[in-house]
Amino acid sequence: MPSAPRILAFSGSARSESLNKKLLAVAVEAVRAAGGEVTVVDFKTLPLPLYDGDLEDASGLPANVQTLVTLVTQHAGLLIASPEYNSQITPLLKNAIDWCTRADDNPFLGKVAAVVSASPGAFGGIRSMTLARQLLVHVGCHVIPAQCILPQAHKAFDEKGALKEERTLKSVHTVAAELVRVTGALQPSQA
Repeated sequence: MPSAPRILAFSGSARSESLNKKLLAVAVEAVRAAGGEVTVVDFKTLPLPLYDGDLEDASGLPANVQTLVTLVTQHAGLLIASPEYNSQITPLLKNAIDWCTRADDNPFLGKVAAVVSASPGAFGGIRSMTLARQLLVHVGCHVIPAQCILPQAHKAFDEKGALKEERTLKSVHTVAAELVRVTGALQPSQA
């Protein structure tokens, strides 16, 4: 019997009340409901220094970067919430990916990735999501076609953090199911 696909989940926002963290929490539960095993990383509790080649040359990969690289390596799939700053991915998300690619072996190569995005604006973070998807393909991920954007995200959650609209929840579950299915199909047999 194949093991549950292991998914690493993180948001490109460290802010405690981040709308993308809220969407990620809903997506994490959907992945678990679809049969995935999820580990969540919060960059508030695993802070990474700003990438600096001189720092890397002097000291190698910082300890928290090594921890993140190990986590990416240990999981077959990635679930990423991509906030949008000035129509771009956040510096936090780009920095995390950049640091990981400095490892001896690219930890992203062959991983399956899904991206979700929330924004208080009308576009729901689609611009950052598109760029995050491009970046993930560039670093070697298989990015699933299913995606979920959440416009007007500041109005989308109830007081318990649940999504108010069934249509949006269905979109999240579609992404989660596809991530688990593709990750399970592509992960090596554990026989």
